Amino acid sequence: MEIVEVPIEEEVKQSYIDYAMSVIVGRAIPDVRDGLKPVQRRILYAMYEMGLSPDKPFRKSARVVGEVLGKFHPHGDQAVYDALVRMAQDFSMRYPLIIGQGNYGSVDGDPPAQMRYTEAKLSPVAIQMLEDIDKDTVDFVPNFDETMSEPTVLPSKFPNLLCNGIAGIAVGLATSVPPHNLKEVGKALVELAKNPSMTTEELLGIIKGPDFPTGGIVENLRDLKNIYETGRGTIQVKAKAHVEKVQGGREQIIISELPYQVNKAELIKKIADNVRSGRLKEISDIRDESDKEGIRIVIELKRDAKGERVLKKLFRHTPLKRGFPVNLVVLINGEPKLVGLKDLLKEFIKHRLEVIL
Repeated sequence: MEIVEVPIEEEVKQSYIDYAMSVIVGRAIPDVRDGLKPVQRRILYAMYEMGLSPDKPFRKSARVVGEVLGKFHPHGDQAVYDALVRMAQDFSMRYPLIIGQGNYGSVDGDPPAQMRYTEAKLSPVAIQMLEDIDKDTVDFVPNFDETMSEPTVLPSKFPNLLCNGIAGIAVGLATSVPPHNLKEVGKALVELAKNPSMTTEELLGIIKGPDFPTGGIVENLRDLKNIYETGRGTIQVKAKAHVEKVQGGREQIIISELPYQVNKAELIKKIADNVRSGRLKEISDIRDESDKEGIRIVIELKRDAKGERVLKKLFRHTPLKRGFPVNLVVLINGEPKLVGLKDLLKEFIKHRLEVIL
C-alpha cells in the first residue's frame, strides 16, 4: 500500500469541501424539481410503499419512522420524526403532505406528542407528487446498504417547491423559499410554457407574492420584483388586524392572521411585557380567543386610547411585523445555485416534460 504525503492545509481544505457538499446535497438544500430534501422524499416514498394513501387507515408514526430508518435513512429517529411532523402541520406547510392524527404541535409552540402516540398517512397532495413513480418516470439508486432502491426525485405533478416553500441551513449556505398560492403558480406555469420569454414582472402579475399558511400582509410589494429576479431579499410581513368599537366608547384591536412562524403564545407574552414596561400602557387586557376556525387575539384598550395609534406601536415593538428572508438556493443537476422565480418555474416545467416524455 502506497502512502501519499499531503500538506495538512490541503487535506483540511479538501475534506471541508467534501463535507460541505455532502451536507448541501444530502441534507439541507432541496432539489429544484420536487422541492424536497432527501429525508422528506424518503418519508413520502416509504409511506407510499406502505400503502398509506388518503383513503386507507392511519398507521403509527413510529412505524413509519422505523420503515424510513431501516430502509432509506440511517440517521437519528428524532430527525426523521421532526421532518414527518412538519409535513403534517397546517401552520408550517401551505399544503400539508401528510395527514396527521393526534397531537402534532401548535402555533403556540407546543411540541408534538411522541411518535408512539401519533398516526399518519399521505395527503392527496402527496399522492400527486408520487403518482406514476412506478412507471419508469424517474431514476432510482441503491439505498444505503444496497438491498433495495430509492428514487432520486419524485415525479411531482404538484409544484411543491413554490407552493410549500422550504428552509434549510448547510455549511456556508442557506436556502429560504416562501410558499405561494397553488392556483397562481399553476396559472404562471401554463403561461410560461406558452410564452417562455415572459419577464419576472409579467409573472408577478400572476403570482402576486408569497401566500403563507398563517396569512399576514406583505408590506413591501415594491421590492418583490427585485427579490424574485435576484432570488434574494427580505419580504416584510405584518399581522392582519383591525380596530373595533365596543361599548362605552372604547376601542379594541382584533388580530386574525400572524406573520409566518410567529409563536402566538410568545407574541402574547411579548405584548404583555411591553404593557408592564409602560411602552404599551394604552392596553388594558389581552385575550386569546383562537379556536379551530382560526386565530383571534383580542387586545382591549383603555378609554382614551386610539386603536390605530396603538396598532402602529404594536407593529414597531412586537413580532406582529417581521421580515421573511428570501434566498432561492436550490439544487440543479446536483449543484447548489441561486436562481430567480422564472428559473424555478422553468426547471419545474423541464422536469415534468422529462417525466411525461
